[in-house]
Amino acid sequence: MLLAIENADPGAIALAVSGGGDSVALLHLAHSVAAGSGRPLHAVSVDHGLRAESAHEAARVAAICKALGVPHDTLRWEGWDGQGNLQSRARAARYALIADWARAQGIGTILLGHTRDDQAETFLMRLARTAGVDGLSGMAARFPRNGVTWCRPLLGTDRATLRAFLRGIGADWIED
Repeated sequence: MLLAIENADPGAIALAVSGGGDSVALLHLAHSVAAGSGRPLHAVSVDHGLRAESAHEAARVAAICKALGVPHDTLRWEGWDGQGNLQSRARAARYALIADWARAQGIGTILLGHTRDDQAETFLMRLARTAGVDGLSGMAARFPRNGVTWCRPLLGTDRATLRAFLRGIGADWIED
């Protein structure tokens, strides 16, 4: 399986890794690209602290990264005050934390492990809440936010293919 990292900075490759199959597959694919190109690779995870397992999951990601020789940082969000839409607040915090981390390291592009399945789920959720025409557009493969560029190189790939790839290389992941 090949990963095309198009429109990314020519320097370091950086990606967000939750520990789920999609992001762990992205990590392994990006590791291959980095090894073949000589580009440095960095990984980051966000522990929202909202579930008892979250710190353990971030530690598992750190261990996977360590085994691959990939520098990894875990960022912690402690901003939930119990008010408003939790998912929206957590997503905004995740983007802000990762963008701050990236800019501090001179990284301008972050890769995300969203897949064709995520694209379909997003469309269906927006359709269910009767989003307008603009709201029904799919996830962008590349977009600016919080001063960095975010890329989704796996949007054309489905979860089943990524899980088969992970099984084929003997990698494990967290079911999220």
